[in-house]
Amino acid sequence: MGEWKIGVMIESFRLGVRAGVEKAAALGADGFQIYCTSGEMDPDAMTTERRLDFVDFVRDQGLVISALCGDLGKGLLDAEANAWVVPKCKAFVDLAVDLGTRVVTTHIGHLCDDEHCEQWRVGVPAVREVADYAADKGVAFASETGCESPEVLERFLVKVGSPGIKVNYDPANLVMNGYDHLGGVDILGEYIVHTHAKDGVRQADGTGLEMPLGQGGVDFPKYLERLKSTRYAGFLTIEREVGEDPVADVSAAIDFLRQF
Repeated sequence: MGEWKIGVMIESFRLGVRAGVEKAAALGADGFQIYCTSGEMDPDAMTTERRLDFVDFVRDQGLVISALCGDLGKGLLDAEANAWVVPKCKAFVDLAVDLGTRVVTTHIGHLCDDEHCEQWRVGVPAVREVADYAADKGVAFASETGCESPEVLERFLVKVGSPGIKVNYDPANLVMNGYDHLGGVDILGEYIVHTHAKDGVRQADGTGLEMPLGQGGVDFPKYLERLKSTRYAGFLTIEREVGEDPVADVSAAIDFLRQF
């Protein structure tokens, strides 16, 4: 058995919350990530009693929560949307604390290369506000890779300058968008607190295509060696967004990752 902690994005199973967590346990995962943006896991729906009950349920399954996913599909680069996105992100942080996890992941939006653009003017203070709030609670607010190059993202993180801003590293997103998924680890290594184990290729027409682990463009042996060199000790969390048999795909992905 490999040395990495293996997680699963619960939504990959398409089974719902409780059945998905039970399936992750049955397949031998060590933990899981779950969306908290809507439905029964939304902070507004998670009363104190429900939070305590979910913590007990997860513990009974022998699992831990590797991270919450607080991606609202809006990013944090639009001033009008930020009026409600920022408070919602803070609610995700509070939920993370109550559920015993220390990472909330999100997509901050597609950054332009020029740090003098409107996106940066709006996004830097908004992300800093959430990240500072997270840091005060002992939580990492982690931006997922892929929409921009690692170099641009790193410049943005430096500009934010908060101890709470971190990275959820998704090598497949980088591959599918034409970026260097190996060199990106070197650039962003100090920020990486969570990862997605996903694979994919960039097609001739410039679009990305997700693939089963080991069948795409992510060089997992080299990628995991790069991660190891940064002293990363977090989860490899499997995310499968396509496919006709997600349970079989996730099971195969767990077996694939256990070899390393």
